[in-house]
Amino acid sequence: QVQLVESGGGLVQPGGSLRLSCAASGFTFSYYAMSWYRQAPGKERELVAFIPSSGGNTNYADSVKGRFTISRNNAWNTVYLQMNSLKPEDTAVYYCKATRTLYTYWGQGTRVTVSS
Repeated sequence: QVQLVESGGGLVQPGGSLRLSCAASGFTFSYYAMSWYRQAPGKERELVAFIPSSGGNTNYADSVKGRFTISRNNAWNTVYLQMNSLKPEDTAVYYCKATRTLYTYWGQGTRVTVSS
């Protein structure tokens, strides 16, 4: 049974930090590229960060470059999103996604609220 379980969301003040985790099971994690997406209220889901199966050549949305860092630990079947200097516009539900050729899996999401 494939599972992606996100955790680490919550309420944080502007300028604060959070680290999201996504624990994978039920498939060979190291074969899959991993991404973080987010969806704010009333907006479409958007790509935030991407990391290939090997862990190199990460990519980020312009809005988070220099503030967010995606990483993965293939031994622990986990992908992370370190989020620093958070802004109110980062408020959204954050989802992780696993992708390999025709296969795509999504997690259930974790909510991040940036507010004073």
